[in-house]
Amino acid sequence: MSTTVEASDIRTDLPTRDIRIKWVMVVDEALAPGLIANATACMAAAVGKARPELLGPGGDDAAGEHHPGLPWTGCSILGGDRTAIRDIRAKALTKPNLLVVDMPEYAQTARVYDEYLAHLAGLGGEDLSYYGLSLVGPRNPVDKLVGRLRLLR
Repeated sequence: MSTTVEASDIRTDLPTRDIRIKWVMVVDEALAPGLIANATACMAAAVGKARPELLGPGGDDAAGEHHPGLPWTGCSILGGDRTAIRDIRAKALTKPNLLVVDMPEYAQTARVYDEYLAHLAGLGGEDLSYYGLSLVGPRNPVDKLVGRLRLLR
């Protein structure tokens, strides 16, 4: 499988459990609900830009109003702690064909994007703390990375 989603992998006719592509987000379950919502929304925007083929076609309802397309893969939101997020991120970066999008803690406190980038440039490894992580890729490697985590409700 290549680093992008192949046309043959796009299966809007199957249940999400039966498709080859899996999309998950892992967030720090100790965060306040608003911070979790912000982290997942920001990571979803980054995934949508990197993998626009994950969005299905839009459709019209019975009244003729149009509804934009949503991800045909679905997206599970899982809970973990920051140590688990860091560990999963490190392992995911070694796997081929996985899209890894992270949400460093400083991304939610910076008010100027250029300052966020400068902050990142000055840190690395253990100096970074993550609020969340998003993975998109083949089902088996994603499942092996996040299989022990619980679904966030």
